[in-house]
Amino acid sequence: MVGELVAGRYELEELVGSGGMSSVYRAHDRLLERTVALKILHEQFMRDDDYVERFRREARAVAQLAHPNIVTVIDRGEQDGRQFIVFEYVDGMNLKELMTQEGAMSPREAIELALQVARGLSFAHESGLVHRDVKPQNVLLDADGRAKVTDFGIAHAIDVDGMTITGTIMGTSNYIAPEQARGQPVDEQTDVYSLGCVLYELLAGEVPFDGDNFVAVAMRHVNDPVPSIRDVRPDVPTHLDWAIQQAMAKDHRERFESMADFAAELEACQAELDGNEGATVVVPAQARPSARSRRPAGARRRRSIWPFVLLGVGLAALVGGLAGAILLQDTGGGGSGSTPPRPSGPVHFTTAAAYDPFGDGQEHDEAVDEAIDGNLTTAWMTEHYQSFTKPGVGLVVGASRAVSPKTVTVTTDTPGFRAEIKAGDSAGGPFRTVSNSQTIAGTTATFHLDGGGRYFLLWITNLGDNAQVRIDEITAR
Repeated sequence: MVGELVAGRYELEELVGSGGMSSVYRAHDRLLERTVALKILHEQFMRDDDYVERFRREARAVAQLAHPNIVTVIDRGEQDGRQFIVFEYVDGMNLKELMTQEGAMSPREAIELALQVARGLSFAHESGLVHRDVKPQNVLLDADGRAKVTDFGIAHAIDVDGMTITGTIMGTSNYIAPEQARGQPVDEQTDVYSLGCVLYELLAGEVPFDGDNFVAVAMRHVNDPVPSIRDVRPDVPTHLDWAIQQAMAKDHRERFESMADFAAELEACQAELDGNEGATVVVPAQARPSARSRRPAGARRRRSIWPFVLLGVGLAALVGGLAGAILLQDTGGGGSGSTPPRPSGPVHFTTAAAYDPFGDGQEHDEAVDEAIDGNLTTAWMTEHYQSFTKPGVGLVVGASRAVSPKTVTVTTDTPGFRAEIKAGDSAGGPFRTVSNSQTIAGTTATFHLDGGGRYFLLWITNLGDNAQVRIDEITAR
């Protein structure tokens, strides 16, 4: 098709890319004397009304997105039954090619690129569109190094209800969100997860989860703990590691509330690298990606969309196999034996340590043992805060081995603060949320746990009316 004139205007010069549904050509616009990109639907789909409508929908949707970090749609048309979309031509490589060429990036470089992608996607979300296939290959870099999101081919409006085909998998497995892998409805936070995966790869030089095939990788996104980037890149700031882990939370309700909030957190990480004090926290409290962001009754309803089958011949069988495998995992089929034992009585905590990753790392460390000494007249306490603006502060207590207690009970003489319990295999994290968040209304509060580990973090996210929180005792059973 190179050399062909499309619509009497666009002369095809070179094939620059090809996907499951379409091919992309560099073309010369004879009318306006400029270079453009022409995306043409594959011939085998021309007689399929669903594919043609999907192709047209992409053009209509993306044509509404005028943003410096989104590739611009210029025109759409049809010639001899062939559907085409005309985009601005970005003369440069994609983000995957850049990583292949240069390897892992510095935190500053990675944040800057992720921020640009987040801003473009945030604009798309505000316009009612979820991308659903965020990956480095779909981020183009122009001559100035500006990132531009492209290929909204499987995107769809986020306000279409009642049309989800359960069991259909969309997206690319290296960056696929758990709900996406399960064939469940997706929303803005699905893109947040995928961008978290991309940011991890920018820093690590490798994807967070890998495997031999689509199913194996998707299963890891569903079941494996979120990796800490600091395990492979100790030079990455703790705050940035935290942001990536929250973006990649398994439960979409525990991620950042929106892409704009993820972008704000990345801006805070960027400001810290620049040495700006007081820039640690930008995201509003209600958007913090913790268990307390789970929506109460009457809150924003999760929106469903209509996923489209883009994975080619045999996807149905693949989805069936994946769904069965996920079902086995979720119901305990096959019995991995990796769950820590459930104690039959009280858990004896042998160690305690303050946890202050967003401050100076000090939080009355000298008093930590007072919270596990069995004496209610002694206490560990936070620092005094005139204004509590950090994401949280806490106390880590450890057992002699990994356990899965049913409950953790906190005794305090400063009720009114908000907290949750997290668990991990190391006293320094990473930690995963294993309880609901709750406001401590009295002198004792019991957290019911869904998961275990060797170390448990009492993560205090709001001091309430207190300038300082005191923990008299923390126990589990």
